[in-house]
Amino acid sequence: MIQIMNTEESQFGKWRSFFWPIYRFELRKFLPMFGMCFLIVFNYNILRSYKDTIVVTAGGSGAEAIPFIKVWAVLPSAVLLTLLFTRLANRFTREKVFYIMMSLFLSFFFVFAFLLYPHRDSLHPHELADKLQALLPAGFKGLIAIFRNWTFTLFYVLCELWSTAIMTVLFWGFANEVTTVGEAKRYYGLLTTGGNVAGIFSGYAAIYYSGDLFVSWLPYGENAWDQSIFFLTCTVIGAGLATIALFRWLNSRVLLHLERPEAKPEKIKMSMRENFAYLARSKYLVCIALIVLMYNVAINLVEVVWKNQMKELYPHPSDYNTYMGQVMIAMALIASIAGLFTTSNLIRRYSWTACALIPLSIVAVTGIGFFSFCLFQKWGIAWTLGLSPLLLSVTLGSIQNCLSRASKYTLFDATKEIAFIPLSNESKLKGKAAIDGVGSRLGKSGGAVIHQGLLLLFSTVASSTPYVAAIFVGIILIWSLAVVSLGKQFDSLVGNNKPVLI
Repeated sequence: MIQIMNTEESQFGKWRSFFWPIYRFELRKFLPMFGMCFLIVFNYNILRSYKDTIVVTAGGSGAEAIPFIKVWAVLPSAVLLTLLFTRLANRFTREKVFYIMMSLFLSFFFVFAFLLYPHRDSLHPHELADKLQALLPAGFKGLIAIFRNWTFTLFYVLCELWSTAIMTVLFWGFANEVTTVGEAKRYYGLLTTGGNVAGIFSGYAAIYYSGDLFVSWLPYGENAWDQSIFFLTCTVIGAGLATIALFRWLNSRVLLHLERPEAKPEKIKMSMRENFAYLARSKYLVCIALIVLMYNVAINLVEVVWKNQMKELYPHPSDYNTYMGQVMIAMALIASIAGLFTTSNLIRRYSWTACALIPLSIVAVTGIGFFSFCLFQKWGIAWTLGLSPLLLSVTLGSIQNCLSRASKYTLFDATKEIAFIPLSNESKLKGKAAIDGVGSRLGKSGGAVIHQGLLLLFSTVASSTPYVAAIFVGIILIWSLAVVSLGKQFDSLVGNNKPVLI
């Protein structure tokens, strides 16, 4: 590793090797990829802020609705989306699949803003939901909420699937296909840094749109929050169209001159069932799947508790979304600094296993710290510090979210994507579709199932927190074992320097 760094320093110079290890002839390929990553992550972050705000602050809803949405809406939708992606990938080229998937998402956001949201009061079955709430136990409040506010539920689902379908499967799948291991070690740290910087812009956009911005001449909405939805949609659609333009330019002007048609493997058509059977036959892919699953379960276990407390502190949607924007900015700043100064250099200097254990350690330490305060604040820790227990709890949860998300957007995502590169093209395509298309959803849904079951037993998020904390520790242990096992296999494959047919 030290020899590699010395070689790079001789080619780029010490500081350029540290901050910008990109050759001039690579800019035509790298810069469009950087722009795509920036725009896709920008949309992801701003949609993440709004989806939580719309669902949690809706009438008759709360953070209790999130576990039910992820189990009964997001997970089935992720399975259907993976099936759709597999069919499209078997029938069309990579480029056409990208255009089709992007068009589907952008079309929905247009329909939501100009049809579903303006007519939400007439579309939402509040009377029937009130009757169901009176008949069923209190623990079913979250399940009833996703039915009561079904258009918001649909919006939440599409926002969740954006990260899976567009950011993870399409963009990173495309990047893995056109990037070598050597290029990835120089590119991916910078790409994730660009995505982290995009989070800063997303946070400011969320705060700006959530302010007292009301344009009287605009024939949309009755208040500033309604118009915030309009501005959100225009921003997301605009960024999406710019992404499509960059992708088109990259494929038509750059990759045609770099790719060798004769080197392309014959495409193998596989159903989704065959896709998962294909995944299950590989210990390597199973380890990647476990890492993705455990991260998503762990982060979901913490986030539901944190968002429940945040709803109590900020019940109005504008206030809630403004705070989410502030958290997003803090997270993006941390991730940007970490990505700029550490990610690329850690990946090039240290082993895959060492780098993959860093985000694991951050999630474990911050998560255990957050749960510890939630469990022991009754014994006067907050009062001893002279702070409101609710305010301190929300603040600690925000710190946990910022550090955990920042670690994901830097080392976690980079090491996970690098783990796919030594595999054959077919293994990358099918394995990645199964792992990122459904695996991440299963992880989030796994955390949601845990919360859902505990809510049905204990009725409230606060009452179930001790059991959530204990399960969180178990998830961390499984994640650790998967990282160590995958690290050994990765080192073996890279040492052989051959694509692996699974």
